[in-house]
Amino acid sequence: MFLRSTRIPKAPTLWRGLLIVRRGYASSSGTHADNIRNIALMAHIDSGKTTLTESILHTSSYLVAPGSVDTGSTTTDFLPAERERGITIQSASIPVKWKDWTFNLIDTPGHVDFGMEVESASRVVDGAVVLLDAVEGVEGQTKGVWRQLDRHSVPTRMIFLNKLDRPGASVHNSISSILNHRLHPNPLVLTLPIASFDPSRYKTGEPGLEGIVDLVNWEVWRWHASRDSTHAPAEKVERVRLPRTEEELKASQIFSADHPIVPELLAARQGLIDNLSILSPELMDAFVELPETPSPYLTLSTQTLISSLRPLTLDRAILPIVCGAALKHVGTDILMDFVGELLASPVDVANTSSTAIGSKKKTAIKKPDQLQMLAWKVTWDKRKGWMTFVRVYSGTLQGQSGLLNTTSNQRERASKVLLLYASQPEEVQTLSFGSVGVVLGLKHTRTGDTLTSFNTGGSSDATLRSIVPPPAVISASVIPHSQADVQPVQEALAALSRTDPSVRVTEDAEEGQTLVHGLGALHLEIVEGRLKDEWGVKVQFGKRRVSYRENFGYEGEEGVETRSRWEKDLGGKRVGATVEMKVSGLVGDALKEDSSKQAVDSWGGNLVSIAEKPDDELEPFPSPESTSFNHTLYPLTSPVIAVLQGVLSALSSSPHTTLPLSHLNISITSFNLDQGSPPSTLTAAASDALRQALFKAGPGQVMEPYINVKIDVGEEGVGKVVRDLTENGGEILDLAEGSSTGATTGGEEEEVGPYSSEGIYLPPKWVTPASASLEAKSGGASFKRSVRAVAPLAKMLDYSSRLRAVSGGQATFEMSVEGFKPVGDARRLEILQEMGRA
Repeated sequence: MFLRSTRIPKAPTLWRGLLIVRRGYASSSGTHADNIRNIALMAHIDSGKTTLTESILHTSSYLVAPGSVDTGSTTTDFLPAERERGITIQSASIPVKWKDWTFNLIDTPGHVDFGMEVESASRVVDGAVVLLDAVEGVEGQTKGVWRQLDRHSVPTRMIFLNKLDRPGASVHNSISSILNHRLHPNPLVLTLPIASFDPSRYKTGEPGLEGIVDLVNWEVWRWHASRDSTHAPAEKVERVRLPRTEEELKASQIFSADHPIVPELLAARQGLIDNLSILSPELMDAFVELPETPSPYLTLSTQTLISSLRPLTLDRAILPIVCGAALKHVGTDILMDFVGELLASPVDVANTSSTAIGSKKKTAIKKPDQLQMLAWKVTWDKRKGWMTFVRVYSGTLQGQSGLLNTTSNQRERASKVLLLYASQPEEVQTLSFGSVGVVLGLKHTRTGDTLTSFNTGGSSDATLRSIVPPPAVISASVIPHSQADVQPVQEALAALSRTDPSVRVTEDAEEGQTLVHGLGALHLEIVEGRLKDEWGVKVQFGKRRVSYRENFGYEGEEGVETRSRWEKDLGGKRVGATVEMKVSGLVGDALKEDSSKQAVDSWGGNLVSIAEKPDDELEPFPSPESTSFNHTLYPLTSPVIAVLQGVLSALSSSPHTTLPLSHLNISITSFNLDQGSPPSTLTAAASDALRQALFKAGPGQVMEPYINVKIDVGEEGVGKVVRDLTENGGEILDLAEGSSTGATTGGEEEEVGPYSSEGIYLPPKWVTPASASLEAKSGGASFKRSVRAVAPLAKMLDYSSRLRAVSGGQATFEMSVEGFKPVGDARRLEILQEMGRA
């Protein structure tokens, strides 16, 4: 007999556009930190992140009627461009109350062009729910966001297998893809899907998802097949506890006697407990101490399992997997329960600041009650002004309080403190430890800055690890409509680049143009639209141009050593400076430490190290223009800043091709400023020293950005697609049959090999009968092929139109960034001619 669950409304409802919204606002962020879960939803594009967000808001009674991506009525995709295109462009944060927990939920974009939003969210969350489309499994951007989570050491993660109601969805193949793509060696299935309570549908292979078996709590959730596919009234959700003996389970009325899922439930529960027992001695002891019974795996209590699951999840020894279908709200309740039970709270995450620049020592917060926050996102609102999203790492933020930006050494004042429910703000008096909120009134703070309390003497000798934007790969000229529009356009660009640090604005002195740099063609298209819509300026972008680079011309390991003595007369006085450095090509060994990797990102692919004193060790420094540079320790008048500014100037333009330089390892072994000389003398000496090294090394290889591309096309169109790619400089990596959930294609995964599935519980393919039926009908083959390739970005800017032409509109594709690669002589000449340099 199923127990019917119902939901009681929390508050009166009100209309907002076409959505019925039930407010579940918190009056403050006063939830105890133990019960806070700062989590992000991350995935490849079109995996269902925003749909899952809507389902969570509906399930938690924030929304009475959830919105839809198709109709442009979702809560978190509120920008006009998001609703028009049906994609997420910027991350959105919503505090969600669920049982005793508060989830600070961040919905992130899946498109690679908006990777900065994922980067900033990854920096401040303590856990992530990574969605997999159960038809596709692990995809290109799935691995991309996983690497971002690794880079920021996000401690806890969970997989949500979404779209299990679709034809071709497969739990077996999806988990195999996790192992094959090396996301985690120990995926652990916590729930099993029930395609239908009618066993005949398993034989016919009909797609569907009518129920979920919770293997931890040992209960079944059932959603009636007649329910509306868009809305999910709680009255139609039923759940029942499963019997604790094998005989009672087989004799129960929950499933028919011939239902194939019944014996598989026992195997799944056994696989769960066996895998946990290997990793948890406490669980093994509890299991051994159980009284003798015919079904020991079923008698183990839920609390005993949870007490083992949580520490193993915190240690990343396991990867919990939960099943569902977000569009139908199937499995959302279970997912939220496991998020609360298993993912980390702020208390679980030790707070250690980044290594202070110029010191090898890791410094932590000296006083736990001292306020310290990280600004992880900045936006502009026409009515509210600058809105700074912050994560509180210690202490409590009060409204109307004075703040010190320890990154830029500037004073700020928080005029108001808000909790932001997507686009709907709610003012609160405080933000407590572990909370995520919005501060109004900060005039100078940028993404990645650290803020402390000025009134309590905030310490400036330690800053939280900053957020470094991904390198730009494409640019376009900025063309104001008239001379009167030039100044407004420049001001709008400066404001927009503050809201989106991945947008970089430069001046091309030779051509007299302003260039805007971004992460892709779509990114620049959105930037152009935002300038017109949000800032109201009259502007258009010119032809998109790919950003090329030049690497170091000398290939020897010893590199090139130079010494520059710079002297000049200044106001009748002789001033001078000396800089010595060694320059070589950048190799992987130089990037073993996280500080080195962060520094390389800030320099656009170069590593710059300085020994401040003759006996000091070389230490990586970030670019002085990056948000990770600590201007409190090194003000603008510092000699270190002067040296780095000189390096930055020389790196911006190669003396051989005028291209920006990349993949250089620059070690500044000594520098000296003559007494009475201005710091700008050191800037000139450093720039001259690096240019000497570049001349000695000779011209380097020209590098251009490459992208990974995956095309799904019918068998008849494979030849045309492959020919088009190869004619445009692409390299074919793989021609896989059908969905690529179990394939690896090149790169690190192919070299290292997949994780072993030995000892891992993999549900049989028939558990999702639609996938097994499709394989049987096609004899194991697919009617489509997945073509995987790497190709120059410059040749792929118009690929959507090209692919439509060669495939007759019957193919789809997706792209992700591969990185910069050297080009051959013929392509080098072509690039230089395109630039007018040959």
